[in-house]
Amino acid sequence: MPEQRRYIVTGGAGFVGANLVAELAARDPDADILVIDDFRTGSHANLIEACARREMLFEHTVLPAGVEDIAWAGMVDEVEPTAVFHLGAITDTTVDDERAMLEINSESFGPMLAACVEADVPLVYASSAATYGTPGEVAERRAFAESSAGMPNNVYGFSKWLMECEHVRVASACARGGRGEPWVVGLRYFNVFGPGEARKGSMASMAYQLAKRMLAGDRPRLFTGGEQARDQVSVHDVVGCTLAAAGLGATDRPRPGVYNLGSGRATTFNEVAEAVRDGLGLDAEAFAIEYFEMPAKVRAFYQDFTLADMTAAADGLGWTPKHDPIEAIRAYASELANDSNANTPAAVGGHS
Repeated sequence: MPEQRRYIVTGGAGFVGANLVAELAARDPDADILVIDDFRTGSHANLIEACARREMLFEHTVLPAGVEDIAWAGMVDEVEPTAVFHLGAITDTTVDDERAMLEINSESFGPMLAACVEADVPLVYASSAATYGTPGEVAERRAFAESSAGMPNNVYGFSKWLMECEHVRVASACARGGRGEPWVVGLRYFNVFGPGEARKGSMASMAYQLAKRMLAGDRPRLFTGGEQARDQVSVHDVVGCTLAAAGLGATDRPRPGVYNLGSGRATTFNEVAEAVRDGLGLDAEAFAIEYFEMPAKVRAFYQDFTLADMTAAADGLGWTPKHDPIEAIRAYASELANDSNANTPAAVGGHS
């Protein structure tokens, strides 16, 4: 390994990726960071803004390429990274081109995984809560244990599940060969929200979507009842856990494996809307929640409830969530209200 620390971040121009790059740069100003992104959904602006939020300039290297375009054995040999963070993927869960989803998300993962394992380079990759589908815990509204995954409801979740399966196969082969378990950690991101997601469009978090709606002077709208609940996790926690998985947290040698990454709390949609409204400083009566029936085509694959069991992450990674989701959503909404690009006459003057 070279003396200077070097990191590779795929998908580094995306929402979570840019926040991760900025935090890496803030923690380790002397490190070299290589961002790999095909810029289909990422943007240079995400990197600039994420660094600016930490009062820094982005001064690292960007390779505009897809993960599938990289010769990973050569890349790892040339860069000699301290760690690789793999966040690059098609993340739009509404994409129905199954071949594209599997080619980009799953098939391209194998060469990267093999190269990192062969070179003994820590690899941390983003999996997803979508790998669970609708497990038995949903009926009782209990936390999802890692062992309950494997029945995804859409091809996005399936693509992430295949990545985990490849990870497990490689780890098992290493064990059989007497090499020991490779330093590979998969993290099942739950519903991530926070600064830097403005360019995600329809895939932006519920907190962001509701904030933009209310800032435009419209009342929040939710599915009937509003008691559907998701594990909403701050991007700051997601970045912290992702770094911890590479030994940049409480322990310098975390246990390899696949872990949940959530807040450990199921937050109802009503609670999200109320926290956003509070953070924006808007009147509860003027911005009362409107409810509407869930469309049948949405109901077919909709997750009414998600909740991450964070026990394993605390044990294996030495990491626990630092941000209460309600408090974090309220603070995030306040930031959006103060953003000059978000403020509108309706947001300042109230409902019109």
